[in-house]
Amino acid sequence: MATAIADGMPGLSCRSDDTVREVLRGCRDHLSHYVKGLAGGSQEQAQLGLGHSYSRGRVKFNPARSDNMIIQSIALLDQMDKDLNTFAMRVREWYSWHFPELKDHVKDNYMYARCAAFIRDKRSLCSGGDTAENGESDNGKVNGEGVESPEEKLAGLVEIIGDEEVAKAVVVAARTSMGMDCSSMDMVNIVNFTQRMVKLAEYRKQLASYLTDKMAVVAPNLSTLIGDTVAARLISKAGSLTNLAKAPASTVQILGAEKALFRALKTKGNTPKYGLIYHSSFIGRADAKNKGRISRYLANKCSIATRIDSFADEPTSVYGQKLRDQVEERLKFYETGAAPRKNIDVMEEVARHLKAGDDAEAEADEISKKKKKKKDKKTPSKKRKAEDEGADEEEDAKAAKKSAKKAKKAKKPQKSEEESSAGEKVCGPSLCNSLFYTAILTFWRRCLPTTSEEIIKEVQEEKEELEFT
Repeated sequence: MATAIADGMPGLSCRSDDTVREVLRGCRDHLSHYVKGLAGGSQEQAQLGLGHSYSRGRVKFNPARSDNMIIQSIALLDQMDKDLNTFAMRVREWYSWHFPELKDHVKDNYMYARCAAFIRDKRSLCSGGDTAENGESDNGKVNGEGVESPEEKLAGLVEIIGDEEVAKAVVVAARTSMGMDCSSMDMVNIVNFTQRMVKLAEYRKQLASYLTDKMAVVAPNLSTLIGDTVAARLISKAGSLTNLAKAPASTVQILGAEKALFRALKTKGNTPKYGLIYHSSFIGRADAKNKGRISRYLANKCSIATRIDSFADEPTSVYGQKLRDQVEERLKFYETGAAPRKNIDVMEEVARHLKAGDDAEAEADEISKKKKKKKDKKTPSKKRKAEDEGADEEEDAKAAKKSAKKAKKAKKPQKSEEESSAGEKVCGPSLCNSLFYTAILTFWRRCLPTTSEEIIKEVQEEKEELEFT
């Protein structure tokens, strides 16, 4: 520090030795005695906060952008996909013993589970004979007798399936179904399982939405480039966003294909061309001969986007959108031969765009400040008068305190003078002092309606003392 001060200010002489360090240590230890209002422990808390801020700045870590939640979310999504697929197969197999024709008309697993939970007994589509416990069904629509009519069942199916023709076909199939009849206890177990699967599928949608929002905060450019799911899987495979940013593009290209890579190295065969990025839409759209080339190019852009997300101060998705446009241009180049733009030109365009946005924000801030100043200038006259009156009241109160002190000093005459001129006190100085305090009190009451009651009380007491004497 002494060297830096000496270099910056040549006219100053600095000293740095053991004595100076001891003096500074003493200042730190006894800082609470030198600074007024510094409570015990405040200095330690300030030093601790400074240390945390410095460390975060050095490692570029922001707790709000932690990627651990993304790793856990994508792992849970993958597990739920497997579980939902297993449960859907179980629901189809179980409910098909009662209504086998339903799986021919409803192909979607989630929709099939909702239909099974809504229909329950297939006879309810024909005559409305079966209801849920306590006379209520899944959607809660029952008639006055606690039994849903076939028309209400059809309307509920249309709402679930979204196609009236398919719903009518399900009703017709229920009338001629070859399935077996189920007891009430068996139907309760089937319906409970289907309802659990429906709730699990709904939670899966909520979790996917949460992952999308989280990716927009942690890695907006990478998610814009290749999608939320693929980007989250890359981060999970690398361990963190920082580890993915440190990895070269060649590693990002085959990330997730480690088994195929080691098998190829062992057998001296061809190494894999892509790993997790194969699930991106770009590789699927490319021709077979260009899949390796586009995967290498896409891995390069993913590496750039990841480094921007990891080390940028302010998150933005502009770079990701431009990188995505570059990959689209590269696909067109493979198909038509149209030359794509250079990367340096695209980055300069993004920099100009961001700079223009910052300038626009600065201009908007200046305009808002000017408007605020104009509003302050256009303050109503009554409000300004009230403020002026408040300032005058404070000044008058100070003057009143000074005059009260002077009056206290003036009311202490010598004892000899009091004894010698007792007759003069009634009609002489005492009367003048009484009139003087009366005038001051009247002035305060007229001009200072908000004067402190304590000051008025003191003046009244002094006046009474003078009148008594």
